Amino acid sequence: MLSFQMPVAQDVRDAAERLAGVAVRTPVVRSDQLDALTGAQVFVKLESLQHTGAFKFRGAYNCLSRLDLAVCPDGVVAYSTGNHGQAIATVGRMLDIPTTVVMPSNAPENKVHKARLAGATIVRYDRERQSREAVAAELAERGRYTIVPPGDHHHVIAGQGTVAFEALDQLHGEVDAIVAPCGGGGLSAGICLAVDAAGSRAQVWAAEPAAFDDTRRSLASGRRETNPAGRVSICDALLAPIPAELPFSINGSRLAGVLAADDAAVKHAMAFCFETFRVVIEPGGAVALAAMMSDPAAHVLRGKRVVVIASGGNVDAALFADAITSAAA
Repeated sequence: MLSFQMPVAQDVRDAAERLAGVAVRTPVVRSDQLDALTGAQVFVKLESLQHTGAFKFRGAYNCLSRLDLAVCPDGVVAYSTGNHGQAIATVGRMLDIPTTVVMPSNAPENKVHKARLAGATIVRYDRERQSREAVAAELAERGRYTIVPPGDHHHVIAGQGTVAFEALDQLHGEVDAIVAPCGGGGLSAGICLAVDAAGSRAQVWAAEPAAFDDTRRSLASGRRETNPAGRVSICDALLAPIPAELPFSINGSRLAGVLAADDAAVKHAMAFCFETFRVVIEPGGAVALAAMMSDPAAHVLRGKRVVVIASGGNVDAALFADAITSAAA
């Protein structure tokens, strides 16, 4: 069953305690060149160096470590474009919990391979014709499973929020804004709660692929908007069809705004991270930095101390090489 319990700030504090000594305390880096490009003092939180190569490990561990296996002896079912599924599979292996992951047929093969390598049973679906939620629900009905979605679960959201709770601690609370990639919205919702948990006044901004700006449009309309079918982006981790319900209930009133970046800007940000910090960032993980560097709306953050979440590094080698060469050209 899905958990629609509303998470609160204390849940992030509890998640931080549970993850202490388990999750990687990922570094925060900066460069004078980046500050000059953005007009802000930018600190990049390298969550690409987290276990499984993405922030999703935080939510997966916080959730699965709390499961009562007497209720779901057959394990968990998750749906994911890759990073959530890989995290669920890895944590499931750590905690001896069987995992099944529903992944789109066009998910990056490196993410599929890593989830399978971690022991998950992989079920593929066509994202243009099928609902991942419906596929997962059908699988769950066949046995005694619990569904762990990438966004609509209070323990997942709270776990994701620990990335910002940690960054605020690393920077001694001296942060004016936090910008994070946004697909279903679980990360930005968790960050909103983390800001409260830390007693910070930092604004929270989401960043989306320009072609998948459902959160921006949802904030404008006041209801969850869908992305039109047929759109494409290299930001595979952020292509949710609609904002997740629980995250939007938080983001709808808490986000300061939404930035966006097109694929060309994302490739440039990936190349910048490689050249400047010598780290690999996947497209979805680079969209917040790309938006800071390219979206005119980011001018309101000039002169501010801004944390940018580089949320993941799981990218196919060919796509990463293309990003580097495209930026160079």
